[in-house]
Amino acid sequence: MKKDFYNKIVLGVLFVFPLVVYLFFASGKNNFAKLPILTFGVAELPVGMGVQLPIKLKDKITILGYWGGDIENKKAEAFNLNEKIYKRFFEFSDFQFVFFIDLEHKPQIDSLLQSLQEGIGTDISRWNFISTESEQIRSHFESLQTPLLLDEFASTPYVFIIDKDLNLRGRNDDEEEGTLYGFDARSVAQLNKKMIDDVKVILAEYRLALKIYNQSNRSK
Repeated sequence: MKKDFYNKIVLGVLFVFPLVVYLFFASGKNNFAKLPILTFGVAELPVGMGVQLPIKLKDKITILGYWGGDIENKKAEAFNLNEKIYKRFFEFSDFQFVFFIDLEHKPQIDSLLQSLQEGIGTDISRWNFISTESEQIRSHFESLQTPLLLDEFASTPYVFIIDKDLNLRGRNDDEEEGTLYGFDARSVAQLNKKMIDDVKVILAEYRLALKIYNQSNRSK
């Protein structure tokens, strides 16, 4: 009798302990809440300036960047983003990358995309580029309303999460920066520790909203 009692305790611990550990690590502050909106109403993309087919931010979950005229120095950042973010999420139909580049540097993009595709042959169809003048790049960047600045090439290493309603998403209680408007593509650590998690959160948010919408329609 006593042996059976102890066996039940051991089995209970073996079952409950992993569950408790999982709930502890799964209960991060972003996992069960929406990703905060930091700026409402980011500007839509300029019409007719896409390198590929015309693209929009509206109704898409976008990783938005500003490379301006500094394409040559963006290869490492592009590689980091491709490996850590794009390859992980590009199969979601509403997900896209969009980067502003200076008109004069448009020819360099094909070479950059080719280098990203080499090796395992990643589908890079969701990498999009808006080629325009630096004034247009700066104007759009200002619509994000962040304390960050573009450099003399109208470029920044930071990328931003824009939701389907043209809102800038980020963290307003980051333990290191307070408000985290964008993610430094030079930092693999930041992409791993923060950006992957935040993209997961916003994708889960929209998946949940779609599930609720579908269930509501079925119940009518």
